[in-house]
Amino acid sequence: MKIIYSIKEMSDFSKKMHLQDQTIGFVPTMGALHVGHLSLIRKARGENDKVVVGIFVNPMQFGPKEDYKRYPRNLKLDAQLCRQEGTDVIFYPDVRQMYPANYKTYVVVQDLSDCLCGKFRPGHFKGVATVVTKLINIISPDVAYFGQKDAQQAIIIKKMVEDLNLAVKIKAMPTIREKDGLAMSSRNTYLHKDQRRDAVVLYQALTQAKDLIRQGNRDSLDIIRKMRRLINKRRSANIQYISIVCPQDLKPVDKIRNKVLIALAVFIGKTRLIDNIVVSP
Repeated sequence: MKIIYSIKEMSDFSKKMHLQDQTIGFVPTMGALHVGHLSLIRKARGENDKVVVGIFVNPMQFGPKEDYKRYPRNLKLDAQLCRQEGTDVIFYPDVRQMYPANYKTYVVVQDLSDCLCGKFRPGHFKGVATVVTKLINIISPDVAYFGQKDAQQAIIIKKMVEDLNLAVKIKAMPTIREKDGLAMSSRNTYLHKDQRRDAVVLYQALTQAKDLIRQGNRDSLDIIRKMRRLINKRRSANIQYISIVCPQDLKPVDKIRNKVLIALAVFIGKTRLIDNIVVSP
């Protein structure tokens, strides 16, 4: 396995692979790899000749009061995990390469970026869309793999790729969960024991919503009200939003007639966690 730090070296590697008719699967991450990331790497390994894992903590997608500086970084451990999963290349650029002095160009996916998480994290998805576009252009993967836990991100990236005619297939893979249902996340490491116990309420609320819909409840407001009641029983929980939306355009759904995306963001102590499920009535 190689660790490539240079944009030029990464591009040269990809060009060489394509000249040899080798397909490239790409897994973009911010490091602090966990079982969810490894499932994406495993999927890429099974479907492609070469696997590239990107590790880049992207400052552009963090707000001024968010956790960019304390976001966990451990290249040694990440590299060990990547090697175990058969990764061919880790692409590990630094910020000065990705955003040199006088950087001026950004990618914005309108409307889809302004709701759900985007409403509370202005500029976040501009940062995501910009860095993913750059990484796709540098690596030229055939397929890029994302987790369904970040459902809004995956939807935005798919729309961006479609609109910009980027020559890559985007695959959103199922959320990987702990035994108690908590979605795997690098931010779970911030939770202390009591908070970790409270955090499972996100999945419990989503499961409650799914059960209500399958029992015939079609009233989004009523379902959200019941979810709020359940989450608010946990002392460390502070709800940022709960939304029931169309999975294609992320517009709110009042009466549930078709498949919906139920998404939420909840602070457990000072740690912001997100989760979602897709439910058909």
